[in-house]
Amino acid sequence: MSLENHLKHQLERMQAMETLLKQEQLLLGEGKIDGAALESIAKEKQSLFAELEQSELKRRKAQERLGYSLDREGSEKAATDSSCSELWQELILATENVAHINALNGDLIQHRLQHNQQMLNILRDAGGTSLYGPDGQSNKTIPRVSSKA
Repeated sequence: MSLENHLKHQLERMQAMETLLKQEQLLLGEGKIDGAALESIAKEKQSLFAELEQSELKRRKAQERLGYSLDREGSEKAATDSSCSELWQELILATENVAHINALNGDLIQHRLQHNQQMLNILRDAGGTSLYGPDGQSNKTIPRVSSKA
């Protein structure tokens, strides 16, 4: 496979990853989380990431076979010499965009986790007792309201 074909394949995979991350972002922004949909997206992302890794390995081997170094300069020179520097730049931009969206999604997840922890703390404090004892087991005694008051 030519270097150009490797780059095209990687760009297609990266664009698919961007689409998945945008779907994930929409789901994370909703009031009620659709766990099944997020799980499905997570599985697709794992599969796509594995494809991207394999594609990158193949591209690097092709680049090395052509006699270029495997650093960024070598990649840029290989792309330029193969008349696909525009394609290389598109791939770089797509990769940066995916990294940015992924970081934003990570922030959204972190925010949700903090919010959920705060809500659990409020509920626990409102009950006046912890839900679990020091041994990690649920408390056996349940506080009761006295009807003799």
